[in-house]
Amino acid sequence: DVDAATLARLDLERRIETLQEEIAFLKKIHEEEIHELQNQMQESQVQIQMDMSKPDLTAALRDIRAQYEGIAAKNIAEAEEWYKSKVSDLNQAVSKNNEALKQARQETMEFRHQIQSYTCEIDSLKGTNESLMRQMRDMEDRHGREGSSFQDTIARMEAEIANMKDEMARHLREYQDLLNVKMALD
Repeated sequence: DVDAATLARLDLERRIETLQEEIAFLKKIHEEEIHELQNQMQESQVQIQMDMSKPDLTAALRDIRAQYEGIAAKNIAEAEEWYKSKVSDLNQAVSKNNEALKQARQETMEFRHQIQSYTCEIDSLKGTNESLMRQMRDMEDRHGREGSSFQDTIARMEAEIANMKDEMARHLREYQDLLNVKMALD
């Protein structure tokens, strides 16, 4: 059905648009998280530099800084991995939806071709039907005229037969009269 294919195509286009918006949103969140981690690292470095004047805390701060940088690097790596995974999933979904959209468009095109073919066939059948109807009307008119002519001929013949009967009856009467005269003379 063309309407179903059109609705499916519109639904797929909406889903693709939604997925693209989700990719952009995730990218923005990822960039904001990286920016926030970088700010935290810079603040930590400032704090460490301020505390460098205290010799007894230098080693401890160095360890804390190394530990914090390790955690930050791990968090960044995990965030990037999660982001890449999510983008990959979304790209696969977009690709799948694009394929479905392409198929829906192909089916819509095939339905349109079928409709055009059926429309041409219907037009041809309508033309044939109209031609047959004209022929039928012509035949009915011709038969009507011929029937009327036959009725006229039958009426004329019946009138002639009636006249002939009358004439025969008159001849019979005349013959009978002549026969009566002859018998009287004999």
